[in-house]
Amino acid sequence: MALIPATILTGFLGSGKTTLLKRVLTEAHGQKIAIIENEFGEENIDNEILVTETQEQIIQMSNGCICCTIREDLRATLQLLAAKRRKGLLDFERIVIETTGLADPGPVAQTFFMDDEIAETFLLDSILTLVDAKHAAQQLNDRVEAQRQVGFADQIFISKADLVSAPELDALQHRLKHMNPRAPQKVVHFGEVPLAQVFDLKGFNLNAKLDIDPDFLSEGEHDHVHGEHCDHPSHQHDPAHDHHDHEHGEHCKHPSHDHDHAHRHAHHHHHDDDVKSFVFKSERAFDPAKLEDFLGAIVNIYGPKMLRYKGVLNMRGTERKVIFQGVHQLMGSDLGPMWADGEAKVSKMVFIGIDLPKDILMQGLEQCLVAA
Repeated sequence: MALIPATILTGFLGSGKTTLLKRVLTEAHGQKIAIIENEFGEENIDNEILVTETQEQIIQMSNGCICCTIREDLRATLQLLAAKRRKGLLDFERIVIETTGLADPGPVAQTFFMDDEIAETFLLDSILTLVDAKHAAQQLNDRVEAQRQVGFADQIFISKADLVSAPELDALQHRLKHMNPRAPQKVVHFGEVPLAQVFDLKGFNLNAKLDIDPDFLSEGEHDHVHGEHCDHPSHQHDPAHDHHDHEHGEHCKHPSHDHDHAHRHAHHHHHDDDVKSFVFKSERAFDPAKLEDFLGAIVNIYGPKMLRYKGVLNMRGTERKVIFQGVHQLMGSDLGPMWADGEAKVSKMVFIGIDLPKDILMQGLEQCLVAA
């Protein structure tokens, strides 16, 4: 049976999560969606409105935010939903999990890879983060949770852009890009987002594209990424990886991590955000054993601070691309397609994390390359 896609919706209080959700639920798209939402928060959805207007099944979690301390509750809720669906008591085709404004999406995402029963029923599609243009600068300055939500995103929606000046919006977009260069940004009005930009983005699929904003790459001296500007938030996906065993591979410490060597984070404008990203890039192949050992050690030590990371690698010993990605300590990899004739075999990796030791990572990765 096809896996049920799941979307995690996150963003600070007032960013417009509820507005977006209401739109998704009331738009005539013909899809049956189950919502798992938090019980409290200034912008709690009005259950009466939702249930009467849309006949959707709203699953309220009794004890608040869906995050690390009550991960088991999320698991239990997902299992209950799946059981009711199997018995024909509930009918839904996908789920959306709305986290509280202060939640770290990491443990929510990990739930989909750490529990076999959940992994056999649901497929984590993407993490969507809403950013309130009016209050974002203050929130990003004051709250590391807001920064983490940006770091985890597969797609960023910027709301309330009409309330700020063009230069302020530009500065915010630049800042977000430095925190997370792999998430496309879209300015939205009142939650009016086409569903194609909300669902089926395949942000967790292992695929041979590494989507990094080309402007971000061009800020480094030697960073021309070969046509990787995914024009759509949904990274093309490789049919071979329709399931998500990749992340599943509880640290399948495979030589599949790599970073886009772009030394462009040094001048972080005037914001010194805790969440930063950097890219490692090399035209020399990786030594599989060395890379496996190094990445295993790095994930072991810095896993909790590593939000999202992904790479498309040139490995000695295979003519195929090696693709890896991870969330916190969970890392997985797979063989991708063959390198195309004439295609430059360039390894690229992007790391997004909290106070990661860039120098140690860069030097360590450099030492895992095959001698020139």
